[in-house]
Amino acid sequence: MIVNFIAVLLLIQPSLPLGSKTRHFKWEVGYVFRSPDCLERPVMGINGQFPGPTIRAEAGDTLHVELTNKLTTEGVVIHWHGIRQFGTPWADGTASISQCVINPEETFVYRFKVDKAGTYFYHGHYGMQRAAGLYGSLIVDVAEGEKEPFDYDGEFSLLLSDWWHQSVQEQEAGLSSVPFRWIGDPQSLLMNGRGQYNCSLASSFAVAGSNVTTGQGGPCRFLGHEDCAPQILSVLSNRTYRLRLASATSLHSLNFAVASHKLVVVEADGNYVQPFAVDDLDIYSGESYSVLLTTDQNPAANYFISAGVRGRQSNTTQALTILNYKPNPPLKSPTSPPPITPRWDDFDRSRQFSLKIRALVGRSPKPPRKSDRRIVLLNTQNTVDGVVRWSINNISLALPATPYLGSIKYRLKHAFDGAPPPETFPENYNITRPPANLNSTIGNRVYQLRLNSTVDVVLQNANAMNENNSEIHPWHLHGHDFWVLGYGEGRFAAAEAEKHFNLDDPPSKNTAVVYPYGWTAVRFVADNPGVWAFHCHVESHLHMGMGSVFAEGVHRVGRIPGEAIACGLTARMKLAAAEDEDGN
Repeated sequence: MIVNFIAVLLLIQPSLPLGSKTRHFKWEVGYVFRSPDCLERPVMGINGQFPGPTIRAEAGDTLHVELTNKLTTEGVVIHWHGIRQFGTPWADGTASISQCVINPEETFVYRFKVDKAGTYFYHGHYGMQRAAGLYGSLIVDVAEGEKEPFDYDGEFSLLLSDWWHQSVQEQEAGLSSVPFRWIGDPQSLLMNGRGQYNCSLASSFAVAGSNVTTGQGGPCRFLGHEDCAPQILSVLSNRTYRLRLASATSLHSLNFAVASHKLVVVEADGNYVQPFAVDDLDIYSGESYSVLLTTDQNPAANYFISAGVRGRQSNTTQALTILNYKPNPPLKSPTSPPPITPRWDDFDRSRQFSLKIRALVGRSPKPPRKSDRRIVLLNTQNTVDGVVRWSINNISLALPATPYLGSIKYRLKHAFDGAPPPETFPENYNITRPPANLNSTIGNRVYQLRLNSTVDVVLQNANAMNENNSEIHPWHLHGHDFWVLGYGEGRFAAAEAEKHFNLDDPPSKNTAVVYPYGWTAVRFVADNPGVWAFHCHVESHLHMGMGSVFAEGVHRVGRIPGEAIACGLTARMKLAAAEDEDGN
């Protein structure tokens, strides 16, 4: 079958590192009309681009991003996901935690150092703006003269996301409604902002010998919808390519695969890992990986690349693109079908993949053998005044009007609830059943951590409000990497769990998943003065309160830019008075 795509498919060529030490960007955030999955909708873009521009830098470089808000009725911030912000906690880009939102027509300058090579991304961190399309890739190469612990001939970056036709304003309204209105499945999955709705890339080809279902609808036609045409990865035979993968999804966990090719995992969340080969890999919202792909298959063929839904039952079809072996025509039909995504609820398979991820010895520090403090965070689904919420130790997070960073630094009174949040949950709580008491409370308390102390956090999953339902949750920590010490099923029991902690080569990550009815234990050193979010990276779950806040050494933070923390006239007056009193 001749594919009637017309010549609008974009072939990605391997990108090359850049040089220099300070990189300046001038960005405007605003809505633009695009067709991410061939249906035109308003999306949130940067300088008219969706996804936003890719930032490429070298470890040690300083990024200077002058961001102007061109949204007419919304504030905005940008979080630099995975960048630890040593010395610049106000540049973390978390509304009401590290900074005030940037109001319409206001400009804020993010200036910070990227200290560590790796695969990262950036995204909106106010409301549910990530689901509106506010995200882009951030790639940090090794510093000049340094070398990666693996070799490759070229590289590609794939930023994965999910996409709804319903606006985020409608989604937010539904989540806060009585009765509750769930956002539902996304209409499509995107690779670098491109996907297909109500048509199938696979059925656009005559796939020889394929008896698999190729997706909804018939063949795709991209004429007039060039911005949803898949980006084809063009390669040479017998080469090794680095694929940089990052997941900016708002809801879905994904499984990534390249038909007939092995993937060797070498990096996770900006940290090197012991290489291991897989046929496919699970990637959760907030995670990033580098995998090496060797083009050792039949050079006369092209092959499908797929990303499908894992972790929850969904009607959303796979995202697909093509691995094109040159000099084959990019539109040449693959001779084999797309990879089959594993069952959504095969969590044993998922756990086995997670356990294979181990730090590359000699390139990552080992964790301290013991911790100074343990915090156990139970996530539950509850209601507050009839509104469905997610809670942590029975407190559902609602952020204060004045950012924590400024209010703690300058000792503003009554800016948030100063009482300590619960360190654990009751012994008699049954994680296998819906909550006996569905009522929760709204709060904005902060876990105050001693500077340079070693902290263990145990994420404990439980049954949601419906019977036999425990969801998967990827948790992301700002300002730090943590060591993933272990995973377990059932309720966390310290004496038994500690016997199986990996203290020799645990992976360093910034995002870790907690599986249904299970627990995940992480350890980090509170060595970065500032105030940092720790939250579920599912956009709707954070919006509904599934998050916590850590503060450490805020007295050590230098002078904070006024525009970062002085929201409104009253707050500015309070801040000025506090600065005078503080002698700053």
